[in-house]
Amino acid sequence: MQSANPVLPARRFVADRLLSPQQAIARFLACQRIGPLATEVVALAGALGRVLAQRVVADSDYPDAPRSAMDGIALAAVTTPGRFAIAGDVRMGDASAPAIQGGSALRIPTGGILPPGADAVVPFEDIRLDGDVATVMEAVSKGANVIPAAADMQKGEALLHAGRRLRPGDLALLATLGLTKVPVYRRPTVAVFSSGDELVDPSADVKAGQIRDSNRYGIGGALSAIGAQPKQYPILPDEPNAFARALRDALADCDAAVVSGGSSVGARDRLPDVVTELAEPGIVVHGIRVKPGKPTLLGAHRGKPIVGLPGNPTSALLMFQAVGAPIIAALIGAPCDVPSLLGRLGAPARSRLGWTWYIPVKLQDDGPRPVAHPLPLRSFSVSLIARADGFIVMEENDVQWRAGKTVRVCRFLGG
Repeated sequence: MQSANPVLPARRFVADRLLSPQQAIARFLACQRIGPLATEVVALAGALGRVLAQRVVADSDYPDAPRSAMDGIALAAVTTPGRFAIAGDVRMGDASAPAIQGGSALRIPTGGILPPGADAVVPFEDIRLDGDVATVMEAVSKGANVIPAAADMQKGEALLHAGRRLRPGDLALLATLGLTKVPVYRRPTVAVFSSGDELVDPSADVKAGQIRDSNRYGIGGALSAIGAQPKQYPILPDEPNAFARALRDALADCDAAVVSGGSSVGARDRLPDVVTELAEPGIVVHGIRVKPGKPTLLGAHRGKPIVGLPGNPTSALLMFQAVGAPIIAALIGAPCDVPSLLGRLGAPARSRLGWTWYIPVKLQDDGPRPVAHPLPLRSFSVSLIARADGFIVMEENDVQWRAGKTVRVCRFLGG
C-alpha cells in the first residue's frame, strides 16, 4: 500500500550553479513580467505611502500673482529713495488693493499680493516711520523682496510622476493643486504561509518538539512596511496534498504568496514539488549563493510571484528583504526604499569567496559614525533580528574586512 505521505527522493544544491541574490532577482524579473496592479482612487487624507498611478501637473501658475516676501511697504522701485504716504493696507487673501500712485505706498504682509503699480517691497526694518509717512533712505531695485508669479510652479509643469511613493510633502502639494482624490495603484494582497508539522500558533501551549510560528508575523510586518497587504493563512502541514491545495487556493485569491519553510532539498520539503506541479511556469530560481538563506525559491503562477523562504527565522527575514521584497515591490509599482547609514566596523568580518553574506550588526553611538558590531550569525535564532539594528552585506569578493572599515549598514524594513 502506498503511503499517504510519501518520502520523495533527495535533491541537492550544486554550489557553482547557484546565482547571487541580484542575479536571482534579475532572472526572475526577466522571466516574469511583473508590474503594478490596477488603479484605484483614494482620498487625499489616506494617500500617504500609496504609489501614485498618474503624472501630476500644475493646473496654474503658483503663485498666480507677484507676492511680498517680507512684512513692509509696497511701492514703485523707481520712486526710491524718498518719503512715501502710506495710503492703506494690503490684506491677505484680497487682490482688490488700490493702485500705487505717485509717492504713495501700501503696508503689505508676507505673502500679500502686490498692488497695481508696485514692483518692490521695503521691509519695515529698513524704513523710518513717522505716523503714516515712511522714509526710505536708499534706492531699492525692481523686484526687491518680491516673489514673482510662477516662481514655485508653472502651469503644465510635471510635478510628480507615476511610481512615486507619496510622502507628507507630496500630500501638501496635491492639496495645493486641489487634488482631493488621488489615483494610486492597488495594493497587492500577499498570502503568507509558514510550513512544518512542528509549528503551532503563537497562542498555543508549546509541547516538546513544537515551535511557535514566528515567521508569518515577521514576514507579514515586512510586507506591510513596503506597502503590500499581507493575508495570513493557517500553518501548512507537511502532507503534500493539503500543502498543494492550500497554496493553490491562496493563489486564486491573492496576488502573490510567501512561504517560509519547506523550500530546501530535504525529503519532506514540499514547496519545490508543489510549485512545479501546480504553477505556470513554476520554479524560476531554486537556491541562491548566499548566507544565510541558500534554500530560497522564486517561482510564479500566471504572473503571481511565489517566494519560498527558509524556515529559520533569521534566514527568512533577511532573504525576504534581500530578494522577496524587490519582487513584491514590482507589484506595488515602486522600489523598496531601504534606509541605510555609514558606520565603522567594530570587529573583523569574514565571508566565503564567491558568496554573498548578510551579517546582522548592533550599532553603538561613537562620534559622527556609529560603530557596527557584527553579531554571531545564527540563522535558527528568533531573537537575532530583534537584537540587531541592521545588517551589512559582504559581496562575493569581500572575503575579509578589518575592524574600523567604513561599512554601509542597511536598516530592516519597517525599522
